[in-house]
Amino acid sequence: MPDIAELERALNGLSERIATLRDDPETGAALRELDTAEELVRTALAELSRLRRRRDGGSQREQKLLRQVFRALPVPVIIMDTGGTVRRINNETTRLLGSPSGYLIGRPFPLLVDVTGRAAFRSHYAAVLRGEESVSFMTRLAHQGRAHNVRLVLSRLHMPGEPQEMIAAVVLPTEVRLAEPSGPAEPSGPENDPEDSAIMAAARRHELLSRLTRLLLDEESLREPVALLRTARLLAAETADWIVADVIRDGEPRRSAVVGPSDEPVGRLQRTVEETSPVLAPIVDQVLTTQSGIVHEMLTDESLLGGDLLQRMGAGSLLSVPIRTDDEVRGVLTLVRLRDRPPFELSDLGLLEEAGLHLGLAMRAQDGFQRRAQAADALQTGVLPRTLPDVPGFELGAVYHPGSGPRAIGGEFYDVFPVRNGWGFVIGSTAGRGEEAASVTAIVRNGLRVLSVWEDDPGEALRKVNDALVAQRTGLFVMAAAGFVRGRKVRLASAGHHPAALVQAGGGVRFSDGGGVPLGFEEGAVPATEELTLTTGEALVLYSDGLVGSQSAAGETYGEGRLTEVLARCGGQPPAALVKAIEEDHQAFCGTHPVDEVTVLTLRRSR
Repeated sequence: MPDIAELERALNGLSERIATLRDDPETGAALRELDTAEELVRTALAELSRLRRRRDGGSQREQKLLRQVFRALPVPVIIMDTGGTVRRINNETTRLLGSPSGYLIGRPFPLLVDVTGRAAFRSHYAAVLRGEESVSFMTRLAHQGRAHNVRLVLSRLHMPGEPQEMIAAVVLPTEVRLAEPSGPAEPSGPENDPEDSAIMAAARRHELLSRLTRLLLDEESLREPVALLRTARLLAAETADWIVADVIRDGEPRRSAVVGPSDEPVGRLQRTVEETSPVLAPIVDQVLTTQSGIVHEMLTDESLLGGDLLQRMGAGSLLSVPIRTDDEVRGVLTLVRLRDRPPFELSDLGLLEEAGLHLGLAMRAQDGFQRRAQAADALQTGVLPRTLPDVPGFELGAVYHPGSGPRAIGGEFYDVFPVRNGWGFVIGSTAGRGEEAASVTAIVRNGLRVLSVWEDDPGEALRKVNDALVAQRTGLFVMAAAGFVRGRKVRLASAGHHPAALVQAGGGVRFSDGGGVPLGFEEGAVPATEELTLTTGEALVLYSDGLVGSQSAAGETYGEGRLTEVLARCGGQPPAALVKAIEEDHQAFCGTHPVDEVTVLTLRRSR
């Protein structure tokens, strides 16, 4: 065995000969020199092992020399622990892979092996750990946009100061590329330029985040609890094979959504994942505890998702991020890639942490909309009758639609109630929405009910309600029409409301006078009143501005003209059929164009 000085001289000679290979057209000579390099590296490793066993203190100088030799070796050498984590590399390794030692040390070496060769690498690595002195095999290294077909030699190694054995990996290229004659450089394509590849990857991440943002800001995502599932489907289609979403409910994480590979039907494994409690998943607990994301580029613990789920999935890498807002964690989003796909990286972690924040904010906004919708339903119930009463001699029909926008507390209302010696009705629309509009609506509706006990004329009742609204200084006004029914006669009063339509049994249509000043506009305003006599089969139709004022996608207004045509086709029909005909025609007219609230109230003389 040569001594250290001889080894150093031999290495220097090898370095000089490799330098001359770049001008040597004989590839065979290059390969012979690489065989010599392999033998030389083995000799150096044997010398290092021999020096480790020496107990005299004079070995320190030789160990320093060997470290220098290790760094200067013209062949890439990587030292790994038994778990496959990179512990030391030499200068030629950093040149080959294009990353500094500070980036590579501490990373799992299998991530540097092309995904198609990782299974074979793990098999050879396990053979060395079981006792084989060394193994040699062909593989492909891929990192930072570079790829190299190499022969990899794995050998067991004892390192000074290390409590356990190490594994040395010597990388021997299978081909030597000679320098081309000088001349104009060919432009490199985006697929071969690492900088362009990084730019394209960043653009794809930005596009994914933009699509997610648009999805979460969609109106339906805010009105309905679909934000979580839509996010999971988008991420499954773009960046992962499995998406598992767990949401905090009653202080505990609960599994809320699972999306599996798109090319496989929903099977037993997906149902098992859905039924497995996230309490059993260590990765979920870790993310909730640290409130930060975690990426496992190479899975070494297949129990992270609970039981053997990751093993059954065929998982190769895993990424888990919190679903959060600025002040709370609402859940955990876990993404899994299979072994045949490139692993998750730190850049993916940053992207998905941002996605988790967007999703958390969307879920908080969704909760707010849900609470508002529930409040709207509760308050709307207070200004709309649950059922219509039986009015002797008349048939009644009514419909109310809140509109196609986000659910809010509406300003429209109708009511039918008993009065002295008869029945009363009212339809109205407050100029506004929300809690304040609901309170004004309640004043008008309940005020009319109270005043009808003493007042025989709906116009006088509306006048007093108007003065009450002015005194309250709400700043809102109400367009309303009220009527008192006694026998065949209807006393009708209007405060700025649309005229009512009278539909005769034969199909004729005429309109009342309407008019008047809206309630709450000025003190002392007197509603316009008139008296109508309904014959058998004749119907009185009252409608809101949301019906006749709605527009189609082409910008046309529905108007009284179109309403007249619909009513003329419904002469003699019961109120329920008449209301349904108006609904269907209005929906056909508006199509997908957003519409406001719509209210229709119909009374038909039956005998």
